[in-house]
Amino acid sequence: MSNVRPNKFISISGFIQVFVRTGRKFFALLVVTFYAKPMALDKIKIAVFIDAGNLWNSYKKLGKTIDHKKLKEFFSAQFNGEIFKIFYYIAYPAIGTRPKENLDKHHKFLTFLKKGLDFEVVKKPLKTIFLRDPNGDLLRNEDTGKPQSIEKGNFDVELTIDAIRYSKEYDLAILMTGDSDFLPLISYLKSLQPPKKVYIFSTEGSISQELRTGGDNYFDLAKYPEIHR
Repeated sequence: MSNVRPNKFISISGFIQVFVRTGRKFFALLVVTFYAKPMALDKIKIAVFIDAGNLWNSYKKLGKTIDHKKLKEFFSAQFNGEIFKIFYYIAYPAIGTRPKENLDKHHKFLTFLKKGLDFEVVKKPLKTIFLRDPNGDLLRNEDTGKPQSIEKGNFDVELTIDAIRYSKEYDLAILMTGDSDFLPLISYLKSLQPPKKVYIFSTEGSISQELRTGGDNYFDLAKYPEIHR
């Protein structure tokens, strides 16, 4: 399967003449004109993988967020293709760690993505990691004495599994992330037969140089205000 399918039409025309001979003269007995029906070549299939946690850094750089309602139409028009599926990977905070109204708002947003926009939402709880010094002792807040911690929710494994599992269903993979951990995945997708195209969407200052040059193309989200809100 070619990764490039121009949006053109093919038409063929011609004619057939059959002659019969009567004495010394030829007479046209039949004239047939035929045309091939216009035939549009298939559009490429596009899979979009959104690393929501990593993309948050891009949002802070832009001072804006992505309008997810516009993504399907944007990518379809930008790359002349059809969306196979949009995957959205997000880690959610545990109950009791945020105000209830914030958690409810987050839940409604994910429900909207799944039921309203038909996104494939992949989620898991944030993991709390306690910070330690070189000796292995917990670092504590100087004012409260409580252990210092950070929350983390990586989706490297889940995104990679989905990209490989569905690789026969798409021609172009769009990764919305700046995480260089996906370089092995990109190399694998490009090694398939036929090879997949891999495009990266992120922002300056939020993407590693390795990832920026590792895909087939890099697109700066700041240059596409039509999908911001």
